[in-house]
This record gives sequence, C-alpha cells and structure tokens, in this order.
Amino acid sequence: MLDQIKTTIHRSQNTLLTDALGALSLVLMLVAGLHL
Repeated sequence: MLDQIKTTIHRSQNTLLTDALGALSLVLMLVAGLHL
C-alpha cells in the first residue's frame, strides 16, 4: 500500500504542487477577508 502511495505521488507531482498552491492561496484569501 505504501508503494502505491509513493507511485501515485511520483506520477502526479506537478499536479499536487499546483493543487497545494491553489489551496494555500484560498486559505490566504480567507484569512485576509476575515481580518478585514
């Protein structure tokens, strides 16, 4: 099972990075909106 997870992460590394950046930007916008 651990090997499958490693393989999946390796195959979709670029997509995971893009999704992480998108999620981070959403969180930052939420915090900024709540701060205002």
